[in-house]
Amino acid sequence: MSYPNPNPGPYGPPPGQQPGYGYPQQPPQPQPMAPYGPYPGGPVPAAQAPYPTVMPGGVKAARVLLFVLAGLNLIGLVLAVMGLGGVTKASHEAASSPYQDMSMFSVGKGVLIAVIAIIVIFTVAAITLAAQFGNGGKGVRIATIVSCVVGIILSLGVFPFGLVHTVLGILVLVFVAKDDGNAWFNRPRY
Repeated sequence: MSYPNPNPGPYGPPPGQQPGYGYPQQPPQPQPMAPYGPYPGGPVPAAQAPYPTVMPGGVKAARVLLFVLAGLNLIGLVLAVMGLGGVTKASHEAASSPYQDMSMFSVGKGVLIAVIAIIVIFTVAAITLAAQFGNGGKGVRIATIVSCVVGIILSLGVFPFGLVHTVLGILVLVFVAKDDGNAWFNRPRY
């Protein structure tokens, strides 16, 4: 027996067709174009929206932690202002003595004023950024990350006292930098 079988069946090819051919070829039909092209990661499932519509839990936690950091900063601000008042009072008492060097009091006042200014800046930043989490965009996320990194570095400078700020800053940084945080801050706004 030879291959291919020259006789496809006992009766031969159907009348009007050439042997070995099937249905006649049709011209290709044009496919309708999608309005925006395909989704980059593949097709989007119908039940899942590409952007979150409700603030994810990690972003909510970061927002709460920013408010907690602001509250802790306010406590630190009160303590720093009380310390400045104590140093000022001590400098006035020492001014009456002819044997005291007043330069140390001036340095202490300058350091406390700088600390108060830094605390005020970070408190305002934490409250402002936390308030913008609901409608903020990429700028809020980037500002939060930068603020947390600078806060972590500064809190490491006063490590035993800044341990709580270090831990809370790291947690905020992680929650905002995760994928669900990225999706929340990159969502379209109308």
